[in-house]
Amino acid sequence: MSVFTSATLRTSVVSRLRAAGCVFAEDEARILLAAAASTADLAVMVRARAEGRPLEHVVGWAEFAGLRIAVDPGVFVPRRRSEFLVTTATALTGPDAVLVDLCCGSGALGAAVAAAVGHPVELYAADVDPAAVRCARRNLSGAQVFRGDLFAALPAALRGRVDVLLANVPYVPTADIALLPPEARLHEARPALDGGADGLDVLRRVAAEAPQWLAPGGALLFETSERQSATALTVARAAGLSAAATWCEDLDATVVTATLR
Repeated sequence: MSVFTSATLRTSVVSRLRAAGCVFAEDEARILLAAAASTADLAVMVRARAEGRPLEHVVGWAEFAGLRIAVDPGVFVPRRRSEFLVTTATALTGPDAVLVDLCCGSGALGAAVAAAVGHPVELYAADVDPAAVRCARRNLSGAQVFRGDLFAALPAALRGRVDVLLANVPYVPTADIALLPPEARLHEARPALDGGADGLDVLRRVAAEAPQWLAPGGALLFETSERQSATALTVARAAGLSAAATWCEDLDATVVTATLR
């Protein structure tokens, strides 16, 4: 019997993870056992997880919207609630649409929408973090991925052509960063989390420039918290966009769709 199918070994891994405070120890043990190439490799991975490293960083990937997304250490881990953003964007993405994943992180959103629509799209992505850009280039085969600050990273030829603009901007207020779980606070890049005093600083920058990049009828879509949604709508409307918020109860996710009139 392989050591990786040993009930004794599995029980040992579960116990170690549970003792470290992992709520889903059984599920995590299954993933670690499947990912490890040897018992020595497994020991290293279990120790890293028990010390608080995100599971996705330990195994090198995250499951998101039915895809396996490569996630390197330090890169923002795609959250399941963001699958609602994918669903909302997919409904707006027609054949040969120009799709941009801004603040792309690992590129999970762009990859998931492109996979879900079932027809060709013209996909671009950008992030300021070089580690995120390296990940996104692996996850977004056939897309153009750029490094830079928001729209400054994109080719000028995209101005006025973008049909769907995904911008999963950071929206955690600076004062709330200390309240985040250690996995995020200690192991993900701060710029991917910190949205400024009220959590909407980066959104304001994106919304202000979005009308210059959107095609007529094009939409900017972003995630926000329920308590921030009213202010986020005001920000989008002040930029000249027609905005509405939708909420998914199952994922406890709020998405704003802001359309260029």
